[in-house]
Amino acid sequence: MVNLEISCRIISRGRGRGPVIISDKPLSFLGGVDPGTGTVIDPRHPLHGRSMRGKVLVIPGGKGSTVGSYVIFQMSKNGTAPAAIICSNAEPIIATGAIMAGIPMVDRPEADLFQMLEDSVEVEVDAVEGKIRV
Repeated sequence: MVNLEISCRIISRGRGRGPVIISDKPLSFLGGVDPGTGTVIDPRHPLHGRSMRGKVLVIPGGKGSTVGSYVIFQMSKNGTAPAAIICSNAEPIIATGAIMAGIPMVDRPEADLFQMLEDSVEVEVDAVEGKIRV
């Protein structure tokens, strides 16, 4: 049952669903995430030690090297990628990675998800219709 539907911009088409893993800090995939496990390995990041495999990753955006796009692609090939990605404002690194990997991705939600969501809440990202369903 959908309690809330939030409009957003589509970055990478598709649909994904899962429990939320959320941080208000940008994430670098190159050197910050282990593509073999999907675990955040950057010891300075709030999600350190947590896996995003099969979850809906909610972050403000990415940072770091363009090689991060290939890390996201490798995660998809390894089966360790998030089910979907939501960014406040997508930047080219994560957007390119999500598109190459076929991971549903949206940005610019019409609500402040960092105030509304918490870890483990079930979310559906509909990057066909441009909707986030909580």
